[in-house]
Order: sequence, then structure tokens, then C-alpha cells
Amino acid sequence: MKLSHFHPQAFLAVLDKIDQESMSKAWNTRQRNKLFVALLVAATCLLFVNYVKNGSFFFAMIKQLSIWSGVSPRAIFQEMRGQQYYSIYPQAWWGLVNVIGYLLVPMICVKWFMKEQLSDYGLQWGEVADHKWWYVLLASPIMVFAILVSFRQDFSTHYPFYPLAYRSWVDLLLWECIYISQFIAIEFFFRGFLINVLKPRLGSLSILVMCLPYVMIHFPKPWLESTGAILFGLFLGILALRSRSIWGGVLVHVTIALTMDIAALLQGRGLPNAFLP
Repeated sequence: MKLSHFHPQAFLAVLDKIDQESMSKAWNTRQRNKLFVALLVAATCLLFVNYVKNGSFFFAMIKQLSIWSGVSPRAIFQEMRGQQYYSIYPQAWWGLVNVIGYLLVPMICVKWFMKEQLSDYGLQWGEVADHKWWYVLLASPIMVFAILVSFRQDFSTHYPFYPLAYRSWVDLLLWECIYISQFIAIEFFFRGFLINVLKPRLGSLSILVMCLPYVMIHFPKPWLESTGAILFGLFLGILALRSRSIWGGVLVHVTIALTMDIAALLQGRGLPNAFLP
């Protein structure tokens, strides 16, 4: 990795190469209709995930289903609270909604409506190895920052998002599986589906258009994290197009997330000391 790679002209040259390789010269009604439906699907997925992922929706749904089935909601919730992993149900619901909205629905759109290969939308290893040092460069500063701020009490009480992750290795592993699955879903939606749907028409500008909803899903988070999502999304978008894969971005997200969770546990309640509670 040379110093010249960081020059603004090198950055613009990468964007020019993306345009040369991806922008479609022909534009017909079929391509327009395909893009129209794909963007409509994307908007619906964003709407679905935003309003359905919360634990409050999950418990309201359980209550309504119990009423329809003629069972007392009080009895249902009492039975659920007695179960060992009751506390992880909202997180599992959150992960499932992300996987449905950001992964399964777009995959169905690509495969059955657009009739294209999922590998063309980043579900391949591609050339990730050729860009590995860029992924390392992207992840390393954030990991160092996470370790430094882990000494703050508010950090160790905020992470992991599942508050009982410290209880046992089963709890921790269940939570991390949920956490990782939603990263795969998010990377496919933004750096796989959305960016590649826009690429034939917008070329490198598809990266910036993808960044708009990506930043917006960070709005409930602290402003610094939302601001960082602009640059993070921009560089991950470029790398996804250059490597033709979402997996580098998945590895970056997972590495950072695991670092933050483990650092928070070590500074807080500690890692689990038993496999079962």
C-alpha cells in the first residue's frame, strides 16, 4: 500500500474505473422497470425493518396472537418469563426482522423477479484478498478506539446490546450469532443489493446514493456514530464494487463488533465462566 494511493487523484481514478466498468450504455424500458421495482422493494424493506424490529412490536404481536387463539396473554407471558432464555427473545426477533428485510426479500427480488445471479450482487468471495489491507486499515482505528473507550463505565453498560451476554457462554454465543447475522443482512442490502441495482445507471454515484439510507438507519445512535457512517459507508461501498463482494465488509463489521463486546465484558462483568447458567 503506497502513499500515492491516498492522493485525491487516486481516489477519483478509482471512481472513474468503476464508471468505465459498470455504467450501461443502453437504457431501455425493461431496465427502467427492473430498477423501479428494485428500488420500491428497497424502500419497503427499510420501512418494514424500521417499524417491526423493536421488542415492543414483538410482544404486541405475541399478545395479539394469543388473543386470536383464545389464550390468555397473561398466561402466555407468564410461561415465557419462566423460560431460561426469555431475555434474548427481543434480540432474536430484531435479528430475524433484519435478516428478512435486508437479506431474504432482496435475494428473492434478485433471483425471481430480476432473474439475475446472487453472486453478481456480492454473494461471492470475489477479490476480497486483493483488497485485504484496505479492510484492515478501515477496521484498525475503530478497534483501537473501542478498546480505549471500553474503560468508560457507560461503554461497558451499553455493550453488548444483550444485557445477559455475560451470564454464560451459551448466552454470549447465541447473541453473537444474532449480531453477526444482521451484519450479513445489512451488508448485502446496502453494499450488495442496493449499490449493484443502481450501478448500471449511476456508476460510482451509486455509492453515495447507497450512503443516504445507510446514514439514516444510524440516526437513533449518537451523532458521532451517524457522522462516521458516511465515510464508513463510502469506503465500504467502493471496496464492495472493487472486490465484487460483501464479505470484506462483513468481516470488518464483525471484527469491530466482537472487539467492542469483548472489551466491554472484560471491563464490566467479565466473560462467562460457565457454559450454562
